[in-house]
Amino acid sequence: MDKRIVNHPILDTLADNKEISFSFNGENHKAIEGDTIASALLVNGIRTLRHHEESGNPRGIYCNIGHCFECRVKVRNCETVRACLTLVEDGMKIESLTQYPTPLKGGLWHD
Repeated sequence: MDKRIVNHPILDTLADNKEISFSFNGENHKAIEGDTIASALLVNGIRTLRHHEESGNPRGIYCNIGHCFECRVKVRNCETVRACLTLVEDGMKIESLTQYPTPLKGGLWHD
C-alpha cells in the first residue's frame, strides 16, 4: 500500500490505524480502518469501480463527495452503495457493477 499518504499536515498520521482486509471482485486487498471503499480501492490501484449501464464504458470516482453516483458498487452481494461515502469493513465483499440492458432502448417499451 505504498500509494497511501500516511502523514498529512492537517489530517495527522495514519500510523496507529488498524489494517483490515476486504475483497473486490474476488481479489483480496488491504485497507486502513476508517477508509471509504473508494479510498481503499484507489490505494490498491483500482480505478474502475463499475461499467456504464448502456455503453459499458468503465466508470470510476468522479466527484468523491456523493453527488454523482459514478462510484456505485455492490456490497454483500445485494446492496448498491456509493463507494465514496461508505466505510470499508473488515471482511467486506465488494463487487463492481456490470452493464445491464436498458428497458427503454431495445427493450419492452421500445418499438
